[in-house]
Amino acid sequence: MNAANASPKLCALATALFFCASTAHAQNTPLTQPDYAAAMHAAHMHETPTASPAALIAPRAAVVTETVTYATIDGKVIKGFLAKPTRNAKGGPAIVMVHEWWGLNEHIQSVAKRYAGEGYTVLAVDLFGRVATTPDTAMVLYQTAMKDVPAGEKNLAAAIAYLKKSGAKSIGSVGYCFGGHWSLRTGLVGGNDVKAVVMYYGAPITNPQEIARLKAPVLGLYGGLDTGIPVDSVRVMEKVMKAAGRTVAITVYADANHAFANPTGQAYNAKAAEDAWKKSLAFFKANLR
Repeated sequence: MNAANASPKLCALATALFFCASTAHAQNTPLTQPDYAAAMHAAHMHETPTASPAALIAPRAAVVTETVTYATIDGKVIKGFLAKPTRNAKGGPAIVMVHEWWGLNEHIQSVAKRYAGEGYTVLAVDLFGRVATTPDTAMVLYQTAMKDVPAGEKNLAAAIAYLKKSGAKSIGSVGYCFGGHWSLRTGLVGGNDVKAVVMYYGAPITNPQEIARLKAPVLGLYGGLDTGIPVDSVRVMEKVMKAAGRTVAITVYADANHAFANPTGQAYNAKAAEDAWKKSLAFFKANLR
């Protein structure tokens, strides 16, 4: 879907979202959650996760994978997907990966394996506890997760601790869609333990008090046609980060939409996705190795 084809309802929703983002910044409060959830639902309302050849890209080097228990929160056991290079599996750089609003599905696991093929131990966390296959279910899972941010941050802190205990020498984070926002929260939670944060079209955090927790440099990758995450709201976040003395680089792909890097979605943009992948690898190499 491009800007020319966007419905008046969706455009109005995006405008309302930007107003909420701007107001939140002025009042030093977080982005209004219900509006973002609705915007994501509008952006994904005609989507069904469907594998394409690009979703089957194999890791460049051999990897090993397993399901691991990395946390117990309020008595609930949390399991994640661990992927690591077959060679040099112990120690070295590691990445906390946060899923899209579809959950920890096969696509996210395949992305984790691609990063592992580049030499990183990757723990794909689970903030939902289940996988969605429809926009309605995904929105409910998203809203439920966002109602208890402290529990989500405990989840991420446990993931960081798990990787440190496993011998990780440096830790970064990456997330997509819903996970883009939570990748940034991984940086907030981890403080000095997180050395690099990559956000793929994630909802901005513009509260200076929250950004003050951030120590890691940030790479943001966004679509210029994304009506759910207006570029102007991303620029607000960028300004807040720079005002706090943080290092941030934002790339906007003018002809890309939300979820442009997901080859199982209908908004996939191969050119933007490949460039974003290269930028992500270069960013992690510069900050984690």
